[in-house]
Amino acid sequence: MDSLQDTPARVEALSDLSRFRAGLHACFTRRGDALFELADAMLCAQGPVRSPVEMSLEPEFRRRHGSVYDALAKGRITGSRLRRLLVGLSAPARAAEPLMFAIDTTAHPRPDAQYADERTMVQVRGKGGDRWLPGWPYSLVVGIQWGSSSWVDPIEARRLRPGEEHTDVTIDQITGLLEDLTATGKQQPADPPPLVLLDAGNYATDLTHALAGHDVQLLVRLRTTRVFYLAPRLGNRANGRATAPRHGVLLLRPRQTTQSRLRTHRGLRAVRHRERPRLERMHQKLGSIGRWATWPRDKQLPIVRGTVLQVVVDHLPDGRKPPKDLWLWHAGPVPADPDLLWKAYLRRFDQEHFHRFAKSYLGLASAHLSSAAATDRWVSLAMGAYAQLRLARHLVDDLRRPWHPRPDPGKPLSPYKVRLGFRRLRARIGTPTDSPQPTHPGPGRPKGSKNRPKSKRPPYRRSEPTTSKHTE
Repeated sequence: MDSLQDTPARVEALSDLSRFRAGLHACFTRRGDALFELADAMLCAQGPVRSPVEMSLEPEFRRRHGSVYDALAKGRITGSRLRRLLVGLSAPARAAEPLMFAIDTTAHPRPDAQYADERTMVQVRGKGGDRWLPGWPYSLVVGIQWGSSSWVDPIEARRLRPGEEHTDVTIDQITGLLEDLTATGKQQPADPPPLVLLDAGNYATDLTHALAGHDVQLLVRLRTTRVFYLAPRLGNRANGRATAPRHGVLLLRPRQTTQSRLRTHRGLRAVRHRERPRLERMHQKLGSIGRWATWPRDKQLPIVRGTVLQVVVDHLPDGRKPPKDLWLWHAGPVPADPDLLWKAYLRRFDQEHFHRFAKSYLGLASAHLSSAAATDRWVSLAMGAYAQLRLARHLVDDLRRPWHPRPDPGKPLSPYKVRLGFRRLRARIGTPTDSPQPTHPGPGRPKGSKNRPKSKRPPYRRSEPTTSKHTE
């Protein structure tokens, strides 16, 4: 029996969760009942999700284990409908502030799956250094919120297929996000443009140029090896030149800027930051490589301008060595607000917590299947499952273990603790699926049929692998 009282706010939250579950079930257009019960088994399993077939042992999955693989292999999930459903679930922005979203990639390494299709090379981080292994990379979009918790709003998970450019996929995800924000009413014409946060693996100039006509702000972390130029001065037209120079003063490294000024900000455990004056109208000198390789030879490459900001940590309260300076690139239809942008970028690390929780407990990377499309459906189930946990964070009891500390009053439960109590909540709200129908075993394989061995499928590589053997 649930110990929480049925207040009006709780009844409304229960209704929101029930409506979302019905909408999620409607996104599964083939093998929908089996897929939905598989997602429920993810949420109710007492422990981490190790493999899809183990979910057939959970009472929430009322079918046999063969239905797990059948649903993943032959099921169908309408990705655009699921994304719009999740966008409509995202939390509203604070007054006069933009909606915040983060995009980052996560790897699903499959180095030994020689028969798995559509593998590419993914970067895997470990104690021995970063390695590149065959696998499936996924680009995840989440909504970022203010507050003391690390909850995010899952939006979309898209796999990068062989031959696809990461920048092209990111642009497509951002444009699709903007369309869904308008369609769901989350973004109104008078609202500030949404703010999209990205890590240093993205090309800030390429994204800025491609999204120049869209109502969106970009905030990208920069590597210190990037080279930027100031806008040329009007007086540089002299010296006998026929045309004015296109590039101004060269900054070999972003840290070579003007003198900083000291400012103390609240809310970061007394960590003092030095915020340098923002450098506006900065740009890079482009070359005919990458996305610009197909640029017409008779036209000059464009000048893509943005604002470069620097965040410097003076000291930490516990005496640890301060981290390196944080360099950010901002571009958008509105001027940069440094006080908002550096705080917003720190919230991007909530997505790292989401990746870790989804992999550790929801089995985001636990589906060791040979089909990339089936793995995509499994990842979509994990995104939908996490969204249900977010809706249920105020609806479950705190079933903490005896050795767990008590949470602070008024602070929402963590995703781990919400998952511990979701089974009780599900028993109350029910399920939109139908009961499984009795079936009979099929005739089996025809007599005399032979196995057809699969052919190995090497991973897609942009260039031929180099040998590491030592030669005299």
